[in-house]
Amino acid sequence: MKKKTRFTKTLALALTLGLLCSGLAGCGQARNSGSTAESLATESTQTESTVADVTAESTAASAEETSQNTDGTVVCVASLKGPTSLGLLFLMDKANKGETANTYEFRMATGADEILPLMVKGDLDIALIPANVASILYHKTQGGVEVIDINTLGVLYMVSGEDGLADFTDLKGKTIYLTGKGTTPDYVLQYLLNANGMSVDDVTLEYKSEATEVASVLTEDPTAIGLLPQPFVTAACMQNDALKVIFDLNEEWNKVQGASGSSMVTGVTVVRKEFLEENEEAVKAFMEEHKASAEAINADPATGAALAVEAQIVAKEPIAQKAIPDCNITYMDKAEMKQALSGYLDVLFHQDSQSIGGGLPESDFYYDAE
Repeated sequence: MKKKTRFTKTLALALTLGLLCSGLAGCGQARNSGSTAESLATESTQTESTVADVTAESTAASAEETSQNTDGTVVCVASLKGPTSLGLLFLMDKANKGETANTYEFRMATGADEILPLMVKGDLDIALIPANVASILYHKTQGGVEVIDINTLGVLYMVSGEDGLADFTDLKGKTIYLTGKGTTPDYVLQYLLNANGMSVDDVTLEYKSEATEVASVLTEDPTAIGLLPQPFVTAACMQNDALKVIFDLNEEWNKVQGASGSSMVTGVTVVRKEFLEENEEAVKAFMEEHKASAEAINADPATGAALAVEAQIVAKEPIAQKAIPDCNITYMDKAEMKQALSGYLDVLFHQDSQSIGGGLPESDFYYDAE
């Protein structure tokens, strides 16, 4: 079996420590943007968490149980427990049955703060992480990763039982409950307020530590307004029929972005550049299988919900099945990916440059497979 590649010595231990210390602010933000969604019922998303008691699961299939690609390379893939993993579920299932082109080892984590150090050390080859964290990782590794696809678009929705909120400008004078001050959901909301001729001075933002706390506020007062990610949106509305989605932030984003081609992006898939250079065919095979898997769960949410419960991403199939269509699971690569992601990162950069690692990535950040 081919020996697994590592990042070059120039990254060194200091880089790993720097990532863990200075970069974890970005990781915490990640759990509130890409990972904003990151948990179908088991994780409190948008929590500003650092490394601490993070659990991970391996759904690895042994070499005897899976088919190997031509050079025997094992592709190590990590994802976050939530919407960014949903698009992998059919691929994971096929890998366990030995029906994939590559041999895979899958790891599922509850926070990006566990995945990033492993990417830096070269213990992982491919990772599905929040969009802004991918940019942070790119800067931390001096261009050592490339984005190969967008796996999840926006998962943020505004929920309330109050009537008469038909236009985003109707939020003026209202109190909005959300999690994660200084995180990407916060930046997105402020961007949309500004784009609609308002600012944070025109609303009252009440920050909570966890999405479950926002959901509790809505349970106690259905006329309150909460900004929530999926699947908390679905769970809250199923538990209280007085609640409904009043604004889909994807739609609001598209309204103000117009024909720019930019999208609100939650999760992306990155590959270590060294691994890509030495195993490009294996990476291309993963991309094809990832695309097929994402298409499969969108076409068959019922089976996807069962797989989500089996993978312990969600506790109950009804919530998962109803939430999956609104999780915006997708597969975008090449020029379409670059246009959507670069525009999104540009918005975050102008809100707070540190939210994407201090600067916009260069063109080598975007992989364009031939």
